[in-house]
Amino acid sequence: QVQLVESGGGLVQAGGSLRLSCAASGRIFSINTMGWYRQAPGTQRELVAAITSGGSTNYADSVKGRFTISRDNAKNTVYLVMNSLKPEDTAVYYCTAEIAGTWFSTSSNYWGQGTQVTVSS
Repeated sequence: QVQLVESGGGLVQAGGSLRLSCAASGRIFSINTMGWYRQAPGTQRELVAAITSGGSTNYADSVKGRFTISRDNAKNTVYLVMNSLKPEDTAVYYCTAEIAGTWFSTSSNYWGQGTQVTVSS
């Protein structure tokens, strides 16, 4: 009923930039927090950045000052601008969103399929 579709990943050299997008579609009444996680091979999935419906943001220490999360509520879309990329940023990036399908339902957490970001040294 709800889909999150990511785009914007790819291969970039160290020091470069990428912008990830994630659009939610389907049965959506409201979206609370949206965010981005990443998972590198052999590691646990970790929070990169999150943004509430009111615009408050939270970042992992490792990306503060380099990454910026934003959202367009009219488009049900969350973005992640990644600057000054490092090889250690290489991972599959997943978007997530807390979505309520109707006015009387509680929110459920949804995940995108993931997009690969590779930073070469």
